[in-house]
Amino acid sequence: MSQTAIVFGSIFGLLSVVLGAFGAHLLKKKLTIDQLQSFETGVKYQMYHAIVLIVLGFNLTVNKTIDTLIIYAFIVGTILFSFSIYGLVISSAKDKKLVFLGPITPLGGLLLSLGWLLLFYKAIMI
Repeated sequence: MSQTAIVFGSIFGLLSVVLGAFGAHLLKKKLTIDQLQSFETGVKYQMYHAIVLIVLGFNLTVNKTIDTLIIYAFIVGTILFSFSIYGLVISSAKDKKLVFLGPITPLGGLLLSLGWLLLFYKAIMI
């Protein structure tokens, strides 16, 4: 499980850099300021959780259920939160907004929050 956290953290980190550059250079001319800020929010949250996953991957015990739940909450939450924002922003810039992605973003945020809550719970139970 720790390897999974490090792998996903690395992939999320790499994609954050690539998508951040993509947003800053290529999308800057095609997006409104609000759309660009939303895109940047997705990139920031993705990078924050990339770093957290890598740190957790090197520090959590691989055989504890709570550790597995924390890691999966961060992985799935990041995918749902950040990538739904990317989809919403890019599709709305093309005037074909993928409205079905709207409810996915808060679900991702809920999973990210759950990951942090479980991490807090683990910290106080030690």
